[in-house]
Amino acid sequence: MKRSFKSLFSFFSESWAELKKVRWPNRKELTNYTLIVLGTVIVITLYFWVLDIGISYVIDAII
Repeated sequence: MKRSFKSLFSFFSESWAELKKVRWPNRKELTNYTLIVLGTVIVITLYFWVLDIGISYVIDAII
């Protein structure tokens, strides 16, 4: 039982040490990254939407 608490404490201690090493983005970088992610999601969504519509037309033409 003691060992599990020690390893749990060690895990959180090491995690906190690693978080201190992280270089966090500033507001401008975060905004740019967010816009890139949203743009990518929109493009991929539109691609699959068009693909779905196309496949639906093909299936309707066959049936």
